[in-house]
Amino acid sequence: MIKTVNPQTFNIRDMELTDVSHISVIEQQVTPHPWRESQFVDSHAKHSCLVLEQDNSVVGYAIFHVIVGEAEILNIAIAPGCQGRGYGRQLLDHMVDVVSNQAERFFLEVRVSNNKAIQLYENSGFVEVCLRRNYYQTAKGPEDAMLMAMEL
Repeated sequence: MIKTVNPQTFNIRDMELTDVSHISVIEQQVTPHPWRESQFVDSHAKHSCLVLEQDNSVVGYAIFHVIVGEAEILNIAIAPGCQGRGYGRQLLDHMVDVVSNQAERFFLEVRVSNNKAIQLYENSGFVEVCLRRNYYQTAKGPEDAMLMAMEL
């Protein structure tokens, strides 16, 4: 499942266990309630996991799964210094390509305050399905999640 978008810029490949420490650093930087390294290790065994590399350094990742015709993004992030360069869009487009032969719908949850991510998902064809109240825990208290879906 390797996809090279521009060999001089970045590529997308399957996650390896040796990537977990790099992924965990990104997760700590971008998520108010980050996953633990053990969750990434468990995901590597149970789900589809991708990394996005720039100049042989991991700068993004995505974890997703497909069950009974439905796909779901469990976690996706791009390192802060690499955001706004289209990497998230490329990683998302790659996942859509991968799951389109296996699923009819693609789901995800996103913090209602994460306007950049919501815009990315909407521009990619995801639409709001409903709100999940108090879904995320933050230092300021619970935050709602927007459930979004895309028909494939």
